[in-house]
Amino acid sequence: MTHEDPRLREAFALLDAMHREDPSAGAEGPKDILASLDYHQRVGRWVERLAPEASPALRLAARSQHVRRWAIPRDSYPMTRRGYRDWREALGAFHARTAAEVLARVGYDAQTVARVEQLLRKQRLRTDPEARTLEDAACLVFLEVQLEDFSRRHSEEKLLNILRRTWKKMSPAGRSLALGLELPEGAAGLLRKSVEEG
Repeated sequence: MTHEDPRLREAFALLDAMHREDPSAGAEGPKDILASLDYHQRVGRWVERLAPEASPALRLAARSQHVRRWAIPRDSYPMTRRGYRDWREALGAFHARTAAEVLARVGYDAQTVARVEQLLRKQRLRTDPEARTLEDAACLVFLEVQLEDFSRRHSEEKLLNILRRTWKKMSPAGRSLALGLELPEGAAGLLRKSVEEG
């Protein structure tokens, strides 16, 4: 199976169609989350850069990581730390189910479907190289595109805490790419400060 597998292209097309349903697409004003299509395309590109020989399962997970995230809004759970964890867990299960339906539809075998679900649920994040690559890609998208928006709307203390947690999740390869990003000066300064203090 190669990157040119027609099932991969068909799955990408179906997932992209779902991403285009994102109600935030085209909305004005700052957003904590990129419009779904843009987000997933960026994650996919980072995965390909981090792992040029990435498996189909990893490529598929990259393109479905937050599929239809808007279907379970944050405020559907209590606005507490526990509520946040429960929301993230519910999202992971939802993304895995949604991706599994797409993959089964285009003819992927049960083993590939299960592997994509495992990656989307972030299982064995510390020990699974593909799970770490997917996490690196998501962190790089946050730093590349979303950090500047966050920096306009949150205190420096909160931003530094977020950046320290982000940095802790990243692999050495991901960190190396992060340090090479061409960020706006404010965002770049925050990243440097969080790394130096962390």
